Amino acid sequence: MATSTDTVTGRIDGARTELTVTQLLAGLLLVGVLGGALLFAQEPALHDAMHNFRHAAGITCH
Repeated sequence: MATSTDTVTGRIDGARTELTVTQLLAGLLLVGVLGGALLFAQEPALHDAMHNFRHAAGITCH
């Protein structure tokens, strides 16, 4: 349960004790694949679609 005293460091420490090595590697692989896709997906229509999706999801881009 989240409290007002949660910190990034606390969450990282919690993940270290609760996640297996396989889960950590899978997460890092997912982040790498998605990051690479976003890096190379600069075609204007795709870029605009992703930008609009981020706004629809409530993520402030700028």
